[in-house]
Amino acid sequence: MYEKSANILIDAPIAMVWDALTSPPLIERYFFGTKLTTDWQIGASMIFRGEYQGKHYEDRGTVLAFEPRAGLSYSYWSSFSGTEDLPEARLVIRYRLGDENGRVNITVTTSNCATEEQADHAAQNWDIVLHGLKTMVESGEGG
Repeated sequence: MYEKSANILIDAPIAMVWDALTSPPLIERYFFGTKLTTDWQIGASMIFRGEYQGKHYEDRGTVLAFEPRAGLSYSYWSSFSGTEDLPEARLVIRYRLGDENGRVNITVTTSNCATEEQADHAAQNWDIVLHGLKTMVESGEGG
């Protein structure tokens, strides 16, 4: 199995960044228009709904960890994956936040990828998402 990470520094208070990472209305603004439904309780289901290239999707996950202002993780299955939604087929997405000279350092790691190409694709998508998050938060539009 393969894993890859994406990382970014955001010049904003950690509370604002955390809010943008966990508030579904804010997530929708920088995360490809995805509508997320979850209560962030450990073991809770996560439903990601949206449209990509004209096709509706409904992806699923389960909250694995939730540490306010420090990090969170969840399992993730994509309806575009071509696989059945089985626990062993789910990716694991892990966010870690830390302070770096007054800025928030965010690392998102995708693990349990079946191929290196899948891991690379995930990291590329996270780069796009994290840059959207940075733009939104640093402009004062989020949180």
